[in-house]
Amino acid sequence: MNEQEVACPDRSFQVKGFRRRSSDGTGPVQAVMFEWAGKLTKLRNRLIIPHAPRTTTGDRRHWQAVRPFTARSSSFPKLNHATDQLEWQVSVSSELTRTDEHPQEPNTINELFAQAIRRRAGEVVVRYKRSVAGGGKTWHDMTGAQLDERVRNVALGLWQLGVRPGDRVALLAESCPEWCISDYAILACGGVTVPVYPTQAVEQVGFILKNSGARILFLSNQKQLKRIQPALDALRGESPKLVLFETPEEELRSVMLIEELEKNGAEERTRQPQLYQALIAKPQPDDLATVIYTSGTTGEPKGVMLSHRNLVTDTLRSAEVFSITPQDHALSFLPLAHVFERTVLYIYMHLGVQVSFARGVEYVAEDIKEVRPSVVTAVPRLFERILATINKKAAEATPAQQKIFQRALRVGRQVAVLRDQRKTVPFILKMQHALYDRLVFTKWREAVGGHLRFFVSGGAALPIDIALTFSGAGITILQGYGLTETSPVVAVNGLDENRYGTIGRAIPTVKVKTAEDGELLVQGDIVMQGYYRNEAETAQSIKEQADGLWFHTGDIGTIDGDGFIRITDRKKDLIKTSLGKYIAPQMIENLIRGIPLVEQVIVIGNSRKYPAALIVPSFEGLRTYAESLSLGIKDKAELVRHPRIVEFFKKKVDEVTKELAPYEKIKKIALLDREFTIDGGELTPTLKVRRQFVEDKYREIIDALYPRLEVEA
Repeated sequence: MNEQEVACPDRSFQVKGFRRRSSDGTGPVQAVMFEWAGKLTKLRNRLIIPHAPRTTTGDRRHWQAVRPFTARSSSFPKLNHATDQLEWQVSVSSELTRTDEHPQEPNTINELFAQAIRRRAGEVVVRYKRSVAGGGKTWHDMTGAQLDERVRNVALGLWQLGVRPGDRVALLAESCPEWCISDYAILACGGVTVPVYPTQAVEQVGFILKNSGARILFLSNQKQLKRIQPALDALRGESPKLVLFETPEEELRSVMLIEELEKNGAEERTRQPQLYQALIAKPQPDDLATVIYTSGTTGEPKGVMLSHRNLVTDTLRSAEVFSITPQDHALSFLPLAHVFERTVLYIYMHLGVQVSFARGVEYVAEDIKEVRPSVVTAVPRLFERILATINKKAAEATPAQQKIFQRALRVGRQVAVLRDQRKTVPFILKMQHALYDRLVFTKWREAVGGHLRFFVSGGAALPIDIALTFSGAGITILQGYGLTETSPVVAVNGLDENRYGTIGRAIPTVKVKTAEDGELLVQGDIVMQGYYRNEAETAQSIKEQADGLWFHTGDIGTIDGDGFIRITDRKKDLIKTSLGKYIAPQMIENLIRGIPLVEQVIVIGNSRKYPAALIVPSFEGLRTYAESLSLGIKDKAELVRHPRIVEFFKKKVDEVTKELAPYEKIKKIALLDREFTIDGGELTPTLKVRRQFVEDKYREIIDALYPRLEVEA
């Protein structure tokens, strides 16, 4: 249970409560009434009481949390012996006024942005790399005031184009400052942002534009325009107005540049200087802010409707958990079309963190050394690739260096496991770790900038072996969890209590419980309004129970006594063998992904007698291994078919899965000679494996893993 220690000398105590805000959100609060019941535990002259609730009776929309302050009680709290509850009432009649130090919490993204800009007008808030005259690229700075100026101009430019409250505006671009500027501007004039992944399949782009009814489409460049032109042509008269971030190589008709949009907006500001303030004040907390189409592993994308309240709640409550300060510097490289990175940038803006945009995933290794960030959000795929690169370099080292490397990994992991279990590290092991840290792990930390305090990992399960390996090297990874439908953060580990193998505790105000079948259910202001124009799917996902509406995540998990949550699998991904045994494939896949030479893996076996695995090797490391065996093979197709290579991987799979139940163990494997990709159809834009697609695509290879008599319908 979260507990708050409350000192009570002189019959005064610290209490976190709620205050009634004035109708216009400004001015003083004349009276504050706190009512709170909690179990009493005496500890010398102190009281331990449950952590203050974040909701109260009445209209929740008119209550907001305030920071703890000291209030004198009219009578000391008394114990109700009938209920074993501590009960008291505190009344504060002195006038409480808002201050710049503790401003009122924002209720909309517009308010969040405005508050942040007031605090950070003269600070550098965004850095990005762009080409300069004479060739090459250099880092550019953007202050809060400059960002605000561009947002105002784009917002009024959109208003001039006819964007009104509720209108949908699509955004298809790689992550960059213009993405954020456009997003804030769309919301400023009451519009609804519709993000589209820059890697989204063309037919899905067409579906999203048509289904959302987007009036305007922001595009990064001419290359993207050419790529999606078939989708635009199919829309005919319903095609949106196009706005490009980058100047095209040739003149394009019916396409506006963002510079022109900003110029028009600046002129509108001159004519109507009060218009922008009037526009940003109109959106209400429950107004629709964004429709995000989930990539989906099957079927058409579904449009998730998130309100300002959804996004602001997730931003503020997640910010309470993240140990981030204005002194931090973040590197952003994940697509902003994904609500995870987008909400993270709202958090950075709110907390005063400077953000540098990487030029793309392919440049992260280079940019992270230049930026030297203290905080980075990432997906497990990044850590897998970092380890693959490290292992490849180690394989090319001398035998003596390889021995040092392997010992360092072993010692580092032992230390990480002990620390994760909250156990003392023996003196000798601590000394060994210090030695290998100087010899090996300092180079790892320098490779990620040298100043990194922690990574935050989301988007997919983080294999515990990878987490422990990085922890042993002095690189902390905080695993979190969420869904687009939950804005997205539901739970996350904190620096003070980081338990590998879990996704942490639920963030404040959010409730998580398990259904009878183990499915995780979520309740709170972070839960979406529903699926856009899809009431049937909404009804399947959000269901009424005795204690209110709960969102059904589709994830299977457990919650321990301390509130830490573990995800075991996706409900719809569970494999049922022909013998009636249920198998959680993701758990097994996470174990196999911990093998250094494994790039990707999918476990199969539905309606078959036993589970098998399709594995995509890390071919750079595999070629090095093949050379060590003097096989003389470099061709991918030949490598994955060579008996000694297949035998090597099967042995490694057996080693990492030896603790599984007999029916869960992988009986056979097949190595694939090509990576799962978005373009190939195996992955969604969020890099999730489309299981059915993979099984259909590799049907012949899969069938070969099962003798014909063992295949059952």
